[in-house]
Amino acid sequence: MQLIIVKNHNKRNAGSDSNRMKQSNTDTGKIDERLLRILEKDYGDNYREHCLEIYKSYLESIENISDRRQSANSFFLSINTAIAGAVGYIFSDDNAKQSFSLSLIILSLSGVVICYTWYRLIKSYRQINSSKFKVLHEIEKMLPIAPFDLEWKTLGSGKDFKRYIPFTKVESIIPWAFVTLYLLILCQILVT
Repeated sequence: MQLIIVKNHNKRNAGSDSNRMKQSNTDTGKIDERLLRILEKDYGDNYREHCLEIYKSYLESIENISDRRQSANSFFLSINTAIAGAVGYIFSDDNAKQSFSLSLIILSLSGVVICYTWYRLIKSYRQINSSKFKVLHEIEKMLPIAPFDLEWKTLGSGKDFKRYIPFTKVESIIPWAFVTLYLLILCQILVT
């Protein structure tokens, strides 16, 4: 299957290539000048094929980020499950609870720190993905179809929670749920 890269030519875009590129508006289909370093006429014969290959490569890098994000989530979930399990085990035995109260405090505080780190990592991945998809949408302006741009607009661009709740919004709740658990445990230890 071969995709043909097309330029957006209409009366509103009339003028030089550099004038068209200087305007960056997703709705009008104009290309961000930071994306296009060399114009097709200056590049040579393989311009369109190379643009398509860059698009495929960029899409793959987005998928790799998502895989790393999922691995990180699994890692942090496993650590928190282990901490919560250890705390639960110690907490269930009254003798152990009194003997290991310092351990419970250390485990709970460690859990809070780990959860905060997890939350910051989720936020970082959200920022990376957001930037990568903005670039992907810009590249799609050069292609005959723009499935990711249409999908994002169909979902309300992440602003209409009736249509779509971004995964990072849901994902961010989990570390805070563990923090709440750890803080409740700390309160329970300090009260008794």
